[in-house]
Amino acid sequence: MKKTKIKSIGLIANAEKLSSRALAQKAASLITKAGQKVFTDQSTASFAELSCPQLKDAAALAKKVDLLLVFGGDGTILRVVREINGSKTPILGINAGRLGFLTAVPAQDLPGALQRLWDGEFTLEKRALIDATCERPVNCIESSAFNDVVISRGAISRMIELEVSVNGEIVTCYRCDGLIISTPTGSTAYSLSAGGAIINPSADVVAITPICPHTLSNRSVIVGLDSVISVKVISEKVETTLTTDGQTQINLNAGDVVVMRRSKRVVQLVHLGGSSFFETVRRKLHWSGSNV
Repeated sequence: MKKTKIKSIGLIANAEKLSSRALAQKAASLITKAGQKVFTDQSTASFAELSCPQLKDAAALAKKVDLLLVFGGDGTILRVVREINGSKTPILGINAGRLGFLTAVPAQDLPGALQRLWDGEFTLEKRALIDATCERPVNCIESSAFNDVVISRGAISRMIELEVSVNGEIVTCYRCDGLIISTPTGSTAYSLSAGGAIINPSADVVAITPICPHTLSNRSVIVGLDSVISVKVISEKVETTLTTDGQTQINLNAGDVVVMRRSKRVVQLVHLGGSSFFETVRRKLHWSGSNV
């Protein structure tokens, strides 16, 4: 992707992760010393006790700066993506959480990551979003997902039935605990835990992964990212919910149809020189690289 010049950076920290306070403070100091402009949102300024210029929220901050530096875990990135609502401002995540695939930069690598930004040793990666529309006679609901759309059972431990179609052709009717429709970015999240494939973020595909399917032959299905995926709720007596990125939840009824398609919007992530997707996978998943 085309490189861009970074002259101003917005800081967003997860106030629920205490380690992100010191990281935000350190970043503000390093950015200022480098002669660059630093801004933050009101929440982060209060939490990290920063004296730099403040904007109301992440959406306002994204309009002001060339880059958003986000401190937290993957959930923090997902929240920021939702709040900036389609802004093209690129995001770089600094991991103050646990596993973290979206927050790919370890906390101890913060100074080196900033130096690579100043040296122009980075590219921008465009990542796809999925738009989900719940079609029903009244109260049609729309939402977007960066990682995944999940249709699952409620608190009662009973299977649900979901009829899945791709581009108008019925694939199958799953009896399962739920279904994950994942972008390539989200393939290393819930989908991976449910047995889905690890997908390179550059692949134009979507993974449809059942959660605890009743039939053992039901496996994750990979379809093109430009496909239209429809999921019809068949179950009448089991609570069923629709969740996008673990951020929003909607109750579904029997007969509701959830239609998912590629969004016209994208998210831009910063890819630093000297790192790669598979290097991150090996490190995060503790793959040994053994030939045995």
